[in-house]
Amino acid sequence: MNDELERRVQERTAELEETNRQLESFSYSVSHDLRAPLRAIDGFGQALLEDYDDQVNDGMRRYLSRIRAATLRMAQLIDDLLNLARISRATLSWHDVDLTVLAHQVLANLGQSEPERKVDTLVWEGMHARGDPRLLRVALENLLGNAWKFSGKSPAPHLEFGLLRDGDKSTYFVRDNGAGFDMAHADKLFDAFQRLHAMDEFPGTGVGLATVQRIIHRHGGRIWAHAEPEKGATFYFTIGNPK
Repeated sequence: MNDELERRVQERTAELEETNRQLESFSYSVSHDLRAPLRAIDGFGQALLEDYDDQVNDGMRRYLSRIRAATLRMAQLIDDLLNLARISRATLSWHDVDLTVLAHQVLANLGQSEPERKVDTLVWEGMHARGDPRLLRVALENLLGNAWKFSGKSPAPHLEFGLLRDGDKSTYFVRDNGAGFDMAHADKLFDAFQRLHAMDEFPGTGVGLATVQRIIHRHGGRIWAHAEPEKGATFYFTIGNPK
């Protein structure tokens, strides 16, 4: 009976893995094919504004601007979907990764993108992990980028990347003092296209945390969060055995 049960579980697992592979392949193909028509829509919208500028009134200009803004947003969604699919399909390359150095690089880029912002940042020294450097950088870009973004309305924005140790177990965390969120909605955090804040408050596609979760899971770890509205958020993650 045990052998039969184990066989059925293995068969069901194999079926689910194959279904997931097919869905990822489908989403990759569809997302890739959508790029060309979107570029055409945006290009013709720009051409109308440039080539017929003297014939375009203010109302037409507003509509064309909204069309271009919508295509740009769709293009960003497609790029995020393609990145999510690539992360699922990519072969991991395992190395010793200096997360402290990676975090400083990510924060430097964020500072260069918004030089007018003054954000107090703290990155703990000596944080290392075994994993894929490229994917771990993507994870930090999303986590630190979110902390940077969602602390944007704080009068004294602060974010921290650190490490908690319990014996030989390491738990990393990214903390900010920004908008936070209601823990009643925490189960939606890592689902693609799920947003806990309005677009006019904080822009984004809602794919970033789904990407981070995929990366962490591929590294044999897990990710979770704790937050309070208007009191910031902390995201915790572990890195375990390779998958």
